[in-house]
Amino acid sequence: MSDAETPITLEIQISIENGSWPDMQTLLVRADEVLSEAAVFLAGETGQPFPDDGVEVSLLFTDDASIRKINAQWRSQDKPTNVLSFPAFPVEPGDMPGPMLGDIILAHETLVREAAELSKSFDDHCTHLLVHGFLHLLGYDHMDDEEADEMEGLETRILARLGLSDPYGENDVAP
Repeated sequence: MSDAETPITLEIQISIENGSWPDMQTLLVRADEVLSEAAVFLAGETGQPFPDDGVEVSLLFTDDASIRKINAQWRSQDKPTNVLSFPAFPVEPGDMPGPMLGDIILAHETLVREAAELSKSFDDHCTHLLVHGFLHLLGYDHMDDEEADEMEGLETRILARLGLSDPYGENDVAP
């Protein structure tokens, strides 16, 4: 393992609020695999720094009704969504984050529906949304085309390392 492949210490806190999610241990193992791979990739490919003592991420697995309330309160969008991310502190891509990255919230019904519409497995779509949410915690966004291209490119490359195809459909297998 090269220096760029040095593991990043992640502490993941998980809460299952609502929804028919897999058990907590299954979610924790998958989230650790996905987020650790994303962190190692970002450190090696983009030079993203991480604190030596590691970072903490909080994951909330909930349902459409709960995420709809959160989305309405914090984003003024009174509708469910697949994933929301709330960085603990403002950070730009490439900046050193604090020890607490923030919160990622996923909605079960929306995730299931989207996975079916995309002909993807539940696990693959959940993996994509975890990566997407993690990038938001590190300052990435998709408010304009340039930001979206950068973020989607990173998502695609991270997912390829996890053996998943391009979620944006530009390639059968991510580069």
